[in-house]
This record gives sequence, C-alpha cells and structure tokens, in this order.
Amino acid sequence: MIDITMDMEQYDCPFIDTTADHDVAFSAVQWEFDTATESLETRMVVEGEDRHDLADGLVALRDHDGMAEYELLRKTGGVAQIRTVIHETAAMETIRDGGGYITGPFYIEDGSELWHVGFDDRGDEDGTLAALDRRNEFDVIEREEPQLPELQQFVQNAGAAMTLVEGCQDLSPVERQTLEAAATEGYFESPRSATLGTLADKFDVSKPAVSKNLRRGQRKMLQRVVDALEELDDPSDPGSNHE
Repeated sequence: MIDITMDMEQYDCPFIDTTADHDVAFSAVQWEFDTATESLETRMVVEGEDRHDLADGLVALRDHDGMAEYELLRKTGGVAQIRTVIHETAAMETIRDGGGYITGPFYIEDGSELWHVGFDDRGDEDGTLAALDRRNEFDVIEREEPQLPELQQFVQNAGAAMTLVEGCQDLSPVERQTLEAAATEGYFESPRSATLGTLADKFDVSKPAVSKNLRRGQRKMLQRVVDALEELDDPSDPGSNHE
C-alpha cells in the first residue's frame, strides 16, 4: 500500500468554492461513495471565524449548483454539523478510475482540500497522478509506503489512540488549560521552573484552586493512559507483546 497526502484544488467542488469565498473550513466526519449514483455522502463539521461567517458559508454551500442534498444537523456559535450529498468531481473520478481510494478524513480551507489517498502499487499511483495533473492543481505533501508489520501495528493500536483522545475530550476547559500551562511552563520538570504559585497567578486563582484543577486533570488522563496501556498489552491478544 502507498499512502499519499495531497493538497488539492478542485474547480468543481462546492466545498472548495465555498471556502474560497467565505471564512469557513470543513472537516469530514463520515463519507460514503455510492457507485450506482456516482455521488458522495458526507457528514461534515463546519467552522467559521464567527457565527456570521458560518451562516454566510452555510447558505452559499446550500445554494451551490454542485450540491445535490444539504441538511443542517446542528449549529452552536461558530460551529455546525451538516450532512451533504455531492456529485462525483472530476478529480474523484480520476482517482477511482486509476485504482486509488480515500484512506482518511479530508479537510478543506482557503480554497484547497487536504486528501489522504491510497494506491496498491506504484504503477497505479504514477498513472493517476499524471492524469490528475492534466486537469487539477495539487501538491503531494507527504508519501508513505508502510510495510505489512507497520500496517498491522497501526490497526492494532488504533483503539489505544482513541482512548487517549477520549481522555483529552473528557477534560473541562479549565483542566485542559491548567495542564497545558503546567506542562509548557515546567511544573512537571525536575527541578521545577513553575510552581503552584506561578500557575495560580497566571490564572488569577488561589493555589488550592489551581492544585484541584491539576489533580482532576491528571486523574482523568492517568486513567485513560492506564486503559490505553491495557489495550496495547492485552495478554489475551495473540498479537500482543506481553510475556
């Protein structure tokens, strides 16, 4: 497998058109290509500079000629979640015809789109990129050719990685900010270059308050780390390194 990351400009993509004209960005949460109708269904998180930019961007996307279906699922402040269906773009068709496939979520901002595309061999990759180059502007910004053991390890460790991500999401904004400040300013170093007093001054709270926020954040993250370690080293897993 060959995995490449591309910065792609598509002239017939409604998402790219919208980000070129409005201060919004799209992040794919779910995507599914229907070969029968040659259309792409997605669920996107949309971020705007503020709620006004978000509203203008959503209206422009909804009214775009290339939009087959549009549904606003929810919106809070400058962030929204939408479900859309668009017709297959020329670049999508070229990649599929060349044996390529999407390997990860895509991100769209400022008139270009970050794609993660996979190929099974170099011949497919070279032919598809040459075909794309005739009609689209793009840059390959990263290329990897992982071996089977690396792919296996990536798949096996995906659950542990999600456990750590969920731990970060469990933190309250105050706990996250306190942990970030403690780590970047040297509270956990030996000797310490930050103290409870300096952290308390930074957030304009008492020492007991900043200590409580630190302990809560550390407790949540430590439990997630322990859970992740158990997933990495499960003795019941035949692929585990546990001895």
